[in-house]
Amino acid sequence: MNLHVDMEHHRHVLIVRLSGELDHHTADHVRIMLDDAITKRQTEHLVMSLKNLEFMDSSGLGVILGRYKSIKHKGGKMALCDVKPQVYRLLEMSGLFKIMPIYENEGTALSGLEVVS
Repeated sequence: MNLHVDMEHHRHVLIVRLSGELDHHTADHVRIMLDDAITKRQTEHLVMSLKNLEFMDSSGLGVILGRYKSIKHKGGKMALCDVKPQVYRLLEMSGLFKIMPIYENEGTALSGLEVVS
């Protein structure tokens, strides 16, 4: 299975929707795409929707953590939303939720980050 990445800018927020599998085969491609979007656009905050993400391994965790560090360095906030149970478990075991909030959907993520106006 491949990975599909859909990106949308909403003011200064980059909303990223991942579908498929985020693993060692796709992580570098996603990392490059996100870094490019964060750098070239006026991206202050990042919301990652994992609604259609079927699988993720440690390479995917690295992508998420790296983007978190990048956004935090810029003074922004990052959140995850729409996480399926199998991906949620990996994120929970990694301790990622101790540093990054998780929300039910994109709307609550944007509200939770206090970036909706």
